[in-house]
Amino acid sequence: MQPLLDTPLWLQRKRHALARMTNGADFLMRRVAEDLGDRLSAVERTFENAATLYCQTADAGAVLAASSKVEKVRRIEADPAFLAGAEGDVAPFETAPFQPGELDLAVSILSLQSMNDIPGMLAQIRRALRPDGLFLGAMAGAGTLAELRESLLAAETELAGGASPRVIPFADVRDAGALLQRAGFALPVTDTETVTVRYDTLFHLMADLRAMGETSVLIDRPRKPATRRLFARAAEIYAERFSDPDGRVRATFSIVWMSGWAPDPSQQKPLKPGSAKVSLKDILENPPARR
Repeated sequence: MQPLLDTPLWLQRKRHALARMTNGADFLMRRVAEDLGDRLSAVERTFENAATLYCQTADAGAVLAASSKVEKVRRIEADPAFLAGAEGDVAPFETAPFQPGELDLAVSILSLQSMNDIPGMLAQIRRALRPDGLFLGAMAGAGTLAELRESLLAAETELAGGASPRVIPFADVRDAGALLQRAGFALPVTDTETVTVRYDTLFHLMADLRAMGETSVLIDRPRKPATRRLFARAAEIYAERFSDPDGRVRATFSIVWMSGWAPDPSQQKPLKPGSAKVSLKDILENPPARR
């Protein structure tokens, strides 16, 4: 498969962002980790062996440890810089370094969208889960940074007569469900959580993205640096199209949540077509009498 994203560049920018440690730049990771805790609390199970995969910070592991539902948590990162001296293991990005059936819970937040082979990664996670093991994941999805994408596209088209890709493509919630099924997960569930953040200008949004280490790593990105004129015009368009009455602009982060279980005979199965004992047509045509 032809790679879409430059993984070494992604790691380099992530390391640079971690070294700078801009205060508050981890707001999205903390928000998603908090949502992870809420979703895990709704699962009526306990887990002996769990792992967090390429979550970049300690937030996801801390949520699992505090949940009282997980006995052991193993943290996997793509670079020692992410561990910052904490306990954990380093493995090549987009790999699940486990024996088949080693885990009963696997978690990945805000990293899948930066992988070139999401189906392959999900398949590895499914193999690493024992039967009836759970995967919980979150990634940036379709609609993320839509305002920035539109403003840059409009500005570059206006100034240069054409446009280059500057924001990575994101999967939508239906894509995520299909990916879970393709990887062999049972009972797949996907949904979307939209986070809207307000900034003074496009430049303040871009400063946050740099602080997160989340600027474009497209392999086909323009190699020539964008001009100040382009960003100035994009900022004007952004303010014209996506500002609130107070003049601040909106930025959307669309988080696609995924859950799926490693297949097990004990799991609930959908009924076979034609096996229902009552016809929906009969119910609609002959509703029960009200008492």
